[in-house]
Amino acid sequence: MSRMVGTVSRGVRAPIIRRGDDLAEIVTRSVLEAAADDGFAVRDRDVVAMTEAIVARAQGNYATVEDIARDVEAKLGGGTIGVIFPILSRNRFAICLRGIAKGAKKVVLMLSYPSDEVGNHLVSLDALDEKGVDPYRDVLSLEKYRELFGYEKHPFTGVDYVAYYQELIRESGAEVEIIFANDPRAVLDYTKDVLCCDIHTRARTKRLLKAAGAERVYGLDEILTAPVNGSGYNEKYGLLGSNKATEDQVKLFPRDCQGLVEDIQGRILKATGKHVEVMVYGDGAFKDPVGKIWELADPVVSPAYTAGLEGTPNELKLKYLADNDFAHLSGEALKEAIKEEIQKKDGNLVGKMASEGTTPRRLTDLIGSLCDLTSGSGDKGTPIVYIQGYFDNYTAE
Repeated sequence: MSRMVGTVSRGVRAPIIRRGDDLAEIVTRSVLEAAADDGFAVRDRDVVAMTEAIVARAQGNYATVEDIARDVEAKLGGGTIGVIFPILSRNRFAICLRGIAKGAKKVVLMLSYPSDEVGNHLVSLDALDEKGVDPYRDVLSLEKYRELFGYEKHPFTGVDYVAYYQELIRESGAEVEIIFANDPRAVLDYTKDVLCCDIHTRARTKRLLKAAGAERVYGLDEILTAPVNGSGYNEKYGLLGSNKATEDQVKLFPRDCQGLVEDIQGRILKATGKHVEVMVYGDGAFKDPVGKIWELADPVVSPAYTAGLEGTPNELKLKYLADNDFAHLSGEALKEAIKEEIQKKDGNLVGKMASEGTTPRRLTDLIGSLCDLTSGSGDKGTPIVYIQGYFDNYTAE
């Protein structure tokens, strides 16, 4: 009988990771012990994935509020700075904002609306329509925003992020003015020194500001790109991808991960004779249809992965074949016809109708999303994910 099980994603438990731990050894041992304990065999093209958090923890890649403040002050002058398009998150941005505010005399905080970049809503589109507000053109003061929309709280966290960020800046010793706009150039009416806090649109935001006459323009990806007083850093992403560690410290996105994934791949090959793929993953890339949150607050889903995870899926849509090319077949004849079609597919199905409807995303983004959902973000205790059968298709026995 043909094999009946396709893709399997397993969370693998591991010790609590501390700075300086040999992560390659820990991940390899955890996977091999999980295989022995759960009775599965390591196979070629299985995928071993680990969260970016344990990589950064092992690296000791941390920075304090004071480290952030010093770098912000050095780069933006320490006067009035515009802080534009931050996401609304106590975990992702609040500690960063505290450091930013400590590095300035005044912060002009410009929030995008009706939502931040990753889908956290300040107000609904329906509310904008009701009040006759055009988010593409209208710049709102805090007073106007309150007059129109009152004191909205996030439906999941119960936090009024406008008030929360305002108070946080004041507590950090800076004056604060809050405006709401979606054109980055609106902040130039208040200051020419700007810190762009958007993630995936940051290049365009910086370009527009510089062309419009901004004087000093940086992004979060340019803060802590080098150590400050021995702090952690990330030369490529700076503060992007950071998370709250303590009330005055953030864990940065991990750096130099390529050697790690290749080391783990080599160790598992030596121990089992099997060639697995290995990756580091952060946030998956998916959207919550109820909360409207788009999960990807990290700059990339995977900062490092082995060569076999490069590329995009090259798959045929089985239901298309069944409903079109082989609509006249059924049962065993249909099964064999589809298997034959899969076996003869070429290496590039882009633009062909039989692949229409297959997910047009990179493998690392797809697998990273699966891993993020498997490991969760709470107390599951499975920062390693082991995936089998991801590269199988209907012909696999």
